[in-house]
Amino acid sequence: MLTLKERYEKEVAPALMEKFKYTNRLSVPRLVRITVNIGLGEAVANPKIIETVSAEMAEIAGQKPIVTKAKKAISGFKIRKGQPIGVMATLRGRKMYDFMEKLVSIVLPKVRDFRGVSEKSFDGNGNYTLGLREQVVFPEIDYSKVEKIRGLEIVINTTAKSNEEGKALLELLGMPFRKG
Repeated sequence: MLTLKERYEKEVAPALMEKFKYTNRLSVPRLVRITVNIGLGEAVANPKIIETVSAEMAEIAGQKPIVTKAKKAISGFKIRKGQPIGVMATLRGRKMYDFMEKLVSIVLPKVRDFRGVSEKSFDGNGNYTLGLREQVVFPEIDYSKVEKIRGLEIVINTTAKSNEEGKALLELLGMPFRKG
């Protein structure tokens, strides 16, 4: 059984070279990093929530997340500058490929009423953003220990120069896009 990185090198990269007529192997689109982010608006009222969510994020991502802080004060949301408002983990290298493999083969099929991910979530430069409504679709999360269902955002950064190249890369890596 090939790992996702081995599959990229043996199957995906040659297929992309042929499809887009690349002459140089280094110009083939590849994954750069995957960022997993959970925003915590309720951390304003309950700062202890950061520790709980941080532990969940560490299990999901496989590494310790960093706490994100507010860049500026927003009085309407009772947020002060520098106040913790979320957690995020940036995955690179082997952890990134392991996470991507887990995402396409285990997590996305577990999502309720899943018919594929939208093709409209590309940013114009081949990067893809995906939002999940609940963290319990990850196999590492013990449903009985979850206090509250939270959504999370996954950003997949690639070296692709266009949405078409990014989509082709993700499709060959196993990302199930919605048909029609």
